[in-house]
Amino acid sequence: MKILLVEDEQEISELVEFYLRNENYDVVTCMNGTDALNEIKGSEFSLAILDIMLPDIDGFELCKAIREKYTYPVIMLTAKGEEIDKITGLTIGADDYITKPFRPLELVARVKAQLRRATQYSGKKRSILTVKGLELDSEKRKVFLNEAELFLTPLEFSILKLLMERKDQVVSSEELFKEVWGEKYYTNSNNTIMVHIRHLREKMQDTGEKHKYIQTVWGVGYRI
Repeated sequence: MKILLVEDEQEISELVEFYLRNENYDVVTCMNGTDALNEIKGSEFSLAILDIMLPDIDGFELCKAIREKYTYPVIMLTAKGEEIDKITGLTIGADDYITKPFRPLELVARVKAQLRRATQYSGKKRSILTVKGLELDSEKRKVFLNEAELFLTPLEFSILKLLMERKDQVVSSEELFKEVWGEKYYTNSNNTIMVHIRHLREKMQDTGEKHKYIQTVWGVGYRI
């Protein structure tokens, strides 16, 4: 399993890396937020360990960047014992939090626990999908936009779920209709889709000329 470690204190970084590699984890270490951001954008990890206090981009911003695209576990490291840091980290999507100084074996145990939890659900589709402040919980059938709940019809929920599962991919109108309505696609079926997409955008307050979430790919379909 591949772990991203972001820590600007070399002694701590080397110590943590040693213990993780001793457990046969593949570790990518960054000493600053800029390098870490490039790693986050360039490849997917099994887990990330992020120091909050970094010389450039802080750990909170890195966690936000991860949550825009990925759902793998994030553990935050900090020298502060302030409760507000823990609350902030967990609110933006961190899974665990450990305060310096810490025992390396405790961190390794936390890593194993998070990876074990994530692996239990790796064989099925993700329950919670997130995109730019939009969160869809497929098990509870709830959708939140910037923490405010959106009340969608079953068809609207199914459309949004499919588009979020295919994030950054164009879903054709024909495929969308077949998947959501379960019926054969005809030319006038596109009008039905357009009406539901419009209602979704209205509920998401995304009705301007440039749509932030559901984008129309003319002549093809839609994507998020």
